[in-house]
Amino acid sequence: MEKEQLSAFDIFKIGIGPSSSHTLGPWRAAQQFIQSLEEAKLLDAVTGIKVLLYGSLAKTGHGHGTDIAIQLGLSGHDPVSMDVSNVPTEINSILTKNELLLAGKKAIVFSPADDILFLSGESLPAHPNAVTFQAFLTDGKAFSETYYSIGGGFVLKEGGQIQTGKKEVDLPFPIDNAAALLHWCLTTGLKISEVVFENELAWRNDEEIRSGMLNIFRVMKECMYKGCHTKGVLPGGLNVTRRAATLNNKLLNNNRESTYDEWLTAIKHTGNSFQNTLDWVSCFALAINEENASFGRVVTAPTNGAAGVIPAVLQYYITFCDGYTDEKIVQFLLTASEIGCIFKKGATISAAMGGCQAEIGVSSAMAAAALTECLGGSQRQVLMAAEIAMEHHLGMTCDPIGGLVQVPCIERNTMGAIKAITASQLAMQSNPDNAKVSLDAVIKTMWLTALDMNSKYKETSDGGLAINVPISLPEC
Repeated sequence: MEKEQLSAFDIFKIGIGPSSSHTLGPWRAAQQFIQSLEEAKLLDAVTGIKVLLYGSLAKTGHGHGTDIAIQLGLSGHDPVSMDVSNVPTEINSILTKNELLLAGKKAIVFSPADDILFLSGESLPAHPNAVTFQAFLTDGKAFSETYYSIGGGFVLKEGGQIQTGKKEVDLPFPIDNAAALLHWCLTTGLKISEVVFENELAWRNDEEIRSGMLNIFRVMKECMYKGCHTKGVLPGGLNVTRRAATLNNKLLNNNRESTYDEWLTAIKHTGNSFQNTLDWVSCFALAINEENASFGRVVTAPTNGAAGVIPAVLQYYITFCDGYTDEKIVQFLLTASEIGCIFKKGATISAAMGGCQAEIGVSSAMAAAALTECLGGSQRQVLMAAEIAMEHHLGMTCDPIGGLVQVPCIERNTMGAIKAITASQLAMQSNPDNAKVSLDAVIKTMWLTALDMNSKYKETSDGGLAINVPISLPEC
């Protein structure tokens, strides 16, 4: 558990699916390794590279696209800016040519099948998600580094620190747990989002914070809109059929709209009955995670596997609670981010460390808190909503079939979103004075549960649904 200073922009990262810990993290690790080679002035001396994957990265790396992410990272592509439609072309080029252009500059012979080793029987003690890069040089020597992908796209270099790209500052409101957050809120009278905003000002100015959060929302809504209008079968060999577009068409009676705003208006016209609302929330979440499973551009929230929960609940707020203003969207995301930061500091947001409670559970708690603040709940009701949401995800396992972020992952995002809305409603109708469980208590419980959980239920595909549902995947 890290006690580092975390920003809202550390929790919400723009990247490419399907996994923050198994795709985005290894991608960033590959980029950092290339940076190390360049800083040591060794890039031109590299004759070959081997990549060693350990633990969960090895066991589910094929399904999560870990090998693809690493090749793209070594080639100098960035997950934020790369055109996702070019991913297949780039990977096919490396495969057919047996050549990789390091950092886009230095050509080396590279065979993905021979040079990326999935060591599924080996683990490193520091973390289940480990990758070692070995660069072989013209003088016969080798240069190697090991990295740990610790969840949510965060990467830790062995013997080093997490690189977030921001400097350490004196925060006006230092926060390591929910009790500290509540203390600052009660002392100042500020809302949770306002406390977060004041802390963010230590790193960037007012306009950068607001525009940055709105850019996060832009990626979320574009991903959702695309997912609601794309049919087909998800890649990976499990042959999972996309459902969001079909459900979207059914709920809109096949009416056509060409922009997000037109789509939003059309959804509002379908009514706000309980069944209709449930259908739409499910549709929103399905859309995001079907895009994620297809190597689409998504936002870690706080992870890729749980990327659909927060956008789905935010879209629910926008659509059915008239929350479509820039101010409310920023408020929602800032509130959600702080809850995610507290979970990362007090437990984990890595399924390889804590099972799916660390992903869907955390995202549901984040969404519940954000919705509650935006609906006018008190600071204590906001924390209560987060606690309720996580309490009812405790012990949830991570058992992806075929190592793919598809079954049960995509549907779990719909469940997490619905639980978040329910948790918010319960908190709004409750007196926190009567609560028996605090948010800090449930975070501690989640971490202890993670420590007790058998490793086969931690994103290894060695247990649960992953071994009890007969499938036949193509050879990797």
